[in-house]
Amino acid sequence: MDKTLERIGELGIVPVVKIEKSEDALPLGKALLAGELPIAEITFRTSAAEESIKSLTSKLPTLLVGAGTVLTIEQVKRAVSAGARFIVSPGFNPKVVDYCIENRIPITPGINNPTQIEMALERGIEVVKFFPAEASGGLPLLTSMSAPYSGIKFIPTGGINLNNLTSYLSNKKVHACGGSWMVKDNLISSGNFNEITRLTREAVSTMLGFEFSHLGINEENKDKALNSANLLSHLFSLPINEGTTSIFASPVFEVIKNGYLGKHGHIAMATNDIKRAITYFKMKGISILPETAKEKEGRLKAVYLDQEVSGFALHLLQK
Repeated sequence: MDKTLERIGELGIVPVVKIEKSEDALPLGKALLAGELPIAEITFRTSAAEESIKSLTSKLPTLLVGAGTVLTIEQVKRAVSAGARFIVSPGFNPKVVDYCIENRIPITPGINNPTQIEMALERGIEVVKFFPAEASGGLPLLTSMSAPYSGIKFIPTGGINLNNLTSYLSNKKVHACGGSWMVKDNLISSGNFNEITRLTREAVSTMLGFEFSHLGINEENKDKALNSANLLSHLFSLPINEGTTSIFASPVFEVIKNGYLGKHGHIAMATNDIKRAITYFKMKGISILPETAKEKEGRLKAVYLDQEVSGFALHLLQK
């Protein structure tokens, strides 16, 4: 898959932005970065789109900027010349799609039926925009419509909000979700960029869905681990489940038989999407410890971060 499209999938959410005044572009981009979502789709629905893309790409190089609502080849040329790294169209215009493919410009054309999906597959397109998502039938339609097609993924856009975001993203065929609820027109026009940052951070937090899973406690050997687990069980009436390397006293406490990472143990946090969580932490300058990664059926299920808190290692788990 194209690296730009891969990056969109890693980030998970694409803010769809309509900018009326180009001078609003830079503070809007900064607000998205502050909200920890370094991506924006600037729609060609206003005359300020081209200049806004130029401003964002030249002054905020860490922001992945694309052009949306692109209807013609001429708009593609203008968008790319301004610095857009991907193109999004509301429908499937063969001329626009073919031009982008011929010029190696990443494009996610809009579709909402099997015929359009097959038109995309015929051209080797791996990611399409499901639009308008909710008005076309929402997740039930997407689930049934995408079932026969294993070689393509979707970016639902239109009617996506904080309430249905995780439902869409939990579908394996969904590459990312597009939405404008965190970048509403009135927030941009009124200069309320702090609220855009808050809503963006809220969207990212909802997508990742971090939750406490369990506390890991390091012990020197099996006997001490068993004693600690039994004490926890006795005090709080917790069930014991002994494994090869550790003993669980309920799902909340894991006592490690021969110690492991962390001076005292580890804090395990579960997430909706471990790969997107890794991307999120990488943007914060925090890496993973690759040698600790565990997979199940070819999918990453757990990994430790290269970070400790008060002597506790941080363990990331896939829900």
